[in-house]
Amino acid sequence: MEPNSAAIQARALTKRFGAFTAVDHVSFEVRRGELFGLLGPNGAGKTTLSRMLTTLITPTSGEATVAGEDVTHAPARVRERIGVIPQALTSDLDLTGWENVDIYGEFYGLGRRIRHERAAHLLELVGLKERANDLVATYSGGMRRRLEIARGLIHSPEVLFLDEPTIGLDPQSRLVVWEMLERLRAETHLTISLTTHYMEEAEILCDRIAIVDGGKIIAIGTPGELKAMVKGADRIELEIKGDVETALAMIRGEPNIHGVELDDRGAIIISLDDGAHAMPKLIGKLDEAGAQVSSIKLERISLEDVFIRFTGKRLRDEPARKGGFFDMTFGMPRPPGRG
Repeated sequence: MEPNSAAIQARALTKRFGAFTAVDHVSFEVRRGELFGLLGPNGAGKTTLSRMLTTLITPTSGEATVAGEDVTHAPARVRERIGVIPQALTSDLDLTGWENVDIYGEFYGLGRRIRHERAAHLLELVGLKERANDLVATYSGGMRRRLEIARGLIHSPEVLFLDEPTIGLDPQSRLVVWEMLERLRAETHLTISLTTHYMEEAEILCDRIAIVDGGKIIAIGTPGELKAMVKGADRIELEIKGDVETALAMIRGEPNIHGVELDDRGAIIISLDDGAHAMPKLIGKLDEAGAQVSSIKLERISLEDVFIRFTGKRLRDEPARKGGFFDMTFGMPRPPGRG
């Protein structure tokens, strides 16, 4: 892949199943080394989009390249350059952690010395060096997830697809996986495409996020950029001593204020953009007007709020899927030479 080329590029990518359009002329790019998140309610199209990018299904129209290879015309070369971690845990419980990683390297045709060098490095990277020779049946869910990420990296892919990597894990195991992914990014130039139902996970890990709904990407950007798209989403609650009406008039005259009202307790509720930066200036203006601020509270917009504004749905209310977008297809890799 050329140094400045996109790791993933889609142009008018479309998939129809009979009269139903699952993905509708989607265009976007993922930069090299980026951790890119896909968020969307079930049925939004992100599953179909990911299946096209990983060569599991063929687009109806449009085009896409992954790691510089065309997913329609060169699927075998795409598969050589990607790693896929499905939602389902597919590591063999009757093998050790080392054996799981080693046999995966054999499927990709790696020589013994290279396999063993990479396996040792990857097991250390994911924090399983001390448990490498233990049967996977003795691993926790979080350990199995980390093992499968190591296994998916044995052939040194350029792009890694992760489907709900922490679903079903307890909070502590989820944090361990997050820390491992951050370490992985710090030590490599790997590009990661992440599908997740966890807003906090997307906000912490992702450089950029695409919100998918109705088969289209309806918003794309960094978490900060997505929040900035929702005008007046921050909220400041003020309690003041002094002339409330004068204070209200002054606040309404400030830029980037989208709403000012009094609640039934007499507190001033302000809807505005970028409340953290606006708050000191507001306090200064109120002081000049002779109004003393006795209480102030800032509520920042969350990524969940952004998602609701764009889709009208709460992602956390979506039922978990029984299978991921790869199902069991990538439990073991298909030989790279087969289309």
